[in-house]
Amino acid sequence: MKFESWLKLTEAGLYCAPGGFHVDPSRGVERAVVTHGHSDHARPGHGAVLATAETVAIMQARLGEDSAGSFQVLPYGEPLQHGDVTITLHPAGHILGSAQVALTYRGQRAVVSGDYKRTPDPTCQPFELVSCGLFVTEATFALPVFRHEPDESEIGRLLASLKAFPDRAHLVGCYGLGKCQRLLALLRRADYERSIYLHGALQGMTDLYVAHGQSFGDIVPVGEVGRGLAGEIVLCPPAALKDRWSRRLADPVTALASGWMRVRGRARQYGVELPLVISDHADWPELIETIHETGAEQVWVTHGREDALVYQLGLMGKRARALALLGREDED
Repeated sequence: MKFESWLKLTEAGLYCAPGGFHVDPSRGVERAVVTHGHSDHARPGHGAVLATAETVAIMQARLGEDSAGSFQVLPYGEPLQHGDVTITLHPAGHILGSAQVALTYRGQRAVVSGDYKRTPDPTCQPFELVSCGLFVTEATFALPVFRHEPDESEIGRLLASLKAFPDRAHLVGCYGLGKCQRLLALLRRADYERSIYLHGALQGMTDLYVAHGQSFGDIVPVGEVGRGLAGEIVLCPPAALKDRWSRRLADPVTALASGWMRVRGRARQYGVELPLVISDHADWPELIETIHETGAEQVWVTHGREDALVYQLGLMGKRARALALLGREDED
């Protein structure tokens, strides 16, 4: 039996026909399994949503309590029989609550990865390897040039710059869900004990992480302080780096935490003085290693640099194809 006979690509995305549900659909559908809370995977308007408790909380906080007809929580590792299909969620290591979706049907197992990373992250459960016949993988950083630096070295560069320029604020652009909270945790793990200042747009998801057991020390809304903040770290959305808002800070050193900072042109595009290569996605070696370790004979590539990965997997003897799903974004 071919995987294509029961896993199909529709206008809304990947559809499990015998289960009657989509995984991370790009529009409202009757039943959806959602891998994590980023907006290119978690959409409003579904009749019913199945996800981890953390992902449900994120969706309700960002999209509204009534953003789906109903929500059902499925803990990691707990099989759910839905008709002839068994659904099991496994940690993806991407952000809080992120999950891979393992689907078992008539002796075949497919794993839909969602977004994932292999680097340990103090704010979420680590990636769990699941053997399968079909692995549906992302490809955000699927080019050999993308090799992420160790978190400790990038945080060390930030702290070294802070020490070298004590008369300047350090304004760090970061995505509001996942990256911001990871930076907070990494700074605390590096024994940075001073207050960390947050742009208002980052507060809501940080509060949600705290409600789910994270501890980030003293976090101060930057709006309560006013101007200056020389020698301090301020986190903000990437779009705020060039905003008038940043002019209130003391001659800020602008930084951006993203896997895209490996590309100098991206850093110049944002006018970034201190690019920090910190990513919530697997880099090229991690993608190749993960696919190999799953034992999958078939690989479907959902979004990112699909062509390069499909070509490499062909060289490895894998049957690979690009799905070219619509509506996926590079939220890193």
